Amino acid sequence: MLEEYFKSLLNKKLPENLYNPIDYILQQGGKRLRPNLVRMSAKMFGADENAVRNVAAAFEMLHNFTLIHDDIMDEAPIRRGKPTVYKKWNGNVAILAGDALATLSMQEMLKTPAPAETVLQLVNLLGKTCIEVCEGQQLDLDFETCDDVTIDDYIEMIRLKTAVMLAGCLKAGALLAASPASDAEHVYNCGIYLGLAFQLRDDLLDVYADEAEFGKMIGGDIKENKKTYLFLRALNDSSEEQHEKLRFFFSSDNVDFEEKFSAIKQIYSDLDIKAKTESEILKYVESSFDELSQVHVADSLKNELKGWIEQLTFRNK
Repeated sequence: MLEEYFKSLLNKKLPENLYNPIDYILQQGGKRLRPNLVRMSAKMFGADENAVRNVAAAFEMLHNFTLIHDDIMDEAPIRRGKPTVYKKWNGNVAILAGDALATLSMQEMLKTPAPAETVLQLVNLLGKTCIEVCEGQQLDLDFETCDDVTIDDYIEMIRLKTAVMLAGCLKAGALLAASPASDAEHVYNCGIYLGLAFQLRDDLLDVYADEAEFGKMIGGDIKENKKTYLFLRALNDSSEEQHEKLRFFFSSDNVDFEEKFSAIKQIYSDLDIKAKTESEILKYVESSFDELSQVHVADSLKNELKGWIEQLTFRNK
């Protein structure tokens, strides 16, 4: 299990105020989506099982680095049902823990027991993924003060912030197996479409999920005036009066949150935004399956990944 492996990596490392926060977030587990995608892809392509753990751990470390820093920027109090790192310690500790975790991720990838050329490809993939996630996060921050964000802009932002990580995990399995470049590209694209569907589901859950089941505050995107797919689609489809209300609530920090959340949710309901978003999710799921169908391995080897795509994109938490 990765929890035990992470424990062994961090055991007795000092200073405690650097490594305890890292241990804290890594031991929370979460969905372990990214390690599982590495594992499934490696199995599908027939890669050496002994090389999977380091790659899976590297992507999980990189993912948790982004969570630590995202929570600071979003001022999020809860992650996976527990206080976020910066809340449990403080912002300075969280920044350092995130920085260290990103570097540990790269070191972990370098340990991969594979030919040097493969390790170099994996390290380049991890580095590219990290840079693109940072680009996506900056776009997300920029959008908070930008009034002319389009749906296409938003899709590009979540492609970078969310989808490239999932795509990288799937491509890593192909690289481990020295699969043809075309297969690596198709499975990467499969991950991109999965990531887009995954993030749109997150957007939906932020408004419609059960908070106890979801593990974090509901309405956080609305509270932070984040221009999600739901908001941008509502702007596109709204009447003049609804448009003005949406603009008002998403430009004001002084409105009572409960009032704001209730008003926005009512507009979404009036415009059938939930169903429209679910339709968009389905479109990306179908595109993900189409990319996977073009990977040259037996269909039976794709079944586990197909099942995960369906499960992740139609989840309730």
